[in-house]
Amino acid sequence: MVEQPNKPLSGKIALVAGATRGAGRAIAVELGAAGATVYVTGRTTRAALSEVGRAAETIEETGELVTAAGGEGIAVPTDHLEPDQVRALIERVDREHGRLDILVNDVWGADHLLDVSFSGKMWELDLAAGLRMLRLGVETHIVTSHFALPLLIRRPGGLVVEVTDGTAESNAKYREQFYYDLAKNAPIRMAYALGEELRALGCTAVSVTPGFLRSEAMLDTYMKVTEENWRDAIAKEPGFAISESPAFVGRAVAALAADPDVARWNGQSLSSGGLAREYGFTDTDGSRPDAWPFLAALAAGEQPDAADYR
Repeated sequence: MVEQPNKPLSGKIALVAGATRGAGRAIAVELGAAGATVYVTGRTTRAALSEVGRAAETIEETGELVTAAGGEGIAVPTDHLEPDQVRALIERVDREHGRLDILVNDVWGADHLLDVSFSGKMWELDLAAGLRMLRLGVETHIVTSHFALPLLIRRPGGLVVEVTDGTAESNAKYREQFYYDLAKNAPIRMAYALGEELRALGCTAVSVTPGFLRSEAMLDTYMKVTEENWRDAIAKEPGFAISESPAFVGRAVAALAADPDVARWNGQSLSSGGLAREYGFTDTDGSRPDAWPFLAALAAGEQPDAADYR
């Protein structure tokens, strides 16, 4: 494998599970920009809509964006709750490349379930909706790793990234809703557990969280703004002052994947802001937002200046 200038991931094969939109799409694009071949999966295609209900983003478009960024994007519509589909996906990667260097577990697909009350007690919440959230946000990661890891461990140096919302430190506090709390803490523990099992095989597992993510849905559905005028939403939500584009966490994962000493992070909970300090990358506006300390200060009743955390 010959590494190309400015393409540190040339020759690397990646799978980003849950790459239709948001962090997953951005991670796939940034891996492609670094030269990787990236298999991107999701349920929303140009011909079919997932239960999330957003037609604006498709898995085919993500694949095209990866290729446009300088990599090779391969879109494979996949429901990660269906073992046969995931098995077929990994068999395809094996057949076409015989290796898997980077596995990103970013499947979520439960935004439509966030209407479940964040004020009720666990026993008052809709059981079916809560269990569906856990299936989408936790079981999908387990199914994917079950089939993908035997391919990833063929060569030392493989990297598994469990994407979640919140660091181990921030998630030590209750996330205000029983099922959401479990769904967002589980990937942190999965990364720790996989790190223990992968260490002796020369591979690494970490969990990575963005900060306050300006995803497509956050912009157009929750905040009613665009990427161009997102600052208009700060009056409504002060924490949005420290928000970051999806590219920021994408660059975080790409930096990890390109680090020959990535094993030093094994089992740890990492954030886009913390990794930016370590690796020196920036968000699209040249800043380095570090959301979690800023949000903690807000929650403590302080009046932090977002500029001090960028």
